[in-house]
Amino acid sequence: MLDRFATPLLRPPLHAMARLLVRAGVGANTVTLAGFAVGMLAAILIATGAYSAGAIALLASRLLDGLDGAVARETQPTDAGGFLDISLDFVFYASIPLAFAVAAPAANALPAAALLAAFIGTGSSFLAFAALAAKRGMDNLAYPDKSFYFLGGLTEATETLAFFVAMCLWPAHFDMLAYTFAALCAITTATRIWWGWRAFS
Repeated sequence: MLDRFATPLLRPPLHAMARLLVRAGVGANTVTLAGFAVGMLAAILIATGAYSAGAIALLASRLLDGLDGAVARETQPTDAGGFLDISLDFVFYASIPLAFAVAAPAANALPAAALLAAFIGTGSSFLAFAALAAKRGMDNLAYPDKSFYFLGGLTEATETLAFFVAMCLWPAHFDMLAYTFAALCAITTATRIWWGWRAFS
């Protein structure tokens, strides 16, 4: 929901950094892989209870995640790059609830499982819509820079990052934050299914 407001604010500085990377010969796929590596570091830090360091790594990872697309647009976006980006994003998003479950299994395992189940709903509805939209040649004018039809919702990247950082800042309240975000993800899944049904009927 907030991505449409955050994206225009972040675009100018990201493109400025992207131009520097392109001049240095750094490609978009390299940035994607670096962002994923930092994201996995965030998960490891969280799993070991280093929550503050994990939050910093989280933010750095998502900065790189936004930067890879900017680098691609400064050069030549490819389907392979878009595929790599979204695939690693989903692995990253799943790793964070799992990391909290590893850090405190007795307290966090069930809420982490609920959140991961909710992520299955948002991810599957997102990708199913994108696949059928591509089959029909549909374009989303709200997100013209994306590699595929980018279906929004109540919980997008900005909201996910905000909740992940909040979990790192207040790990004792992970259960409440996880259940709250899982409920919001369930609403996103329901609305995406409704939009998809209406769009393809």
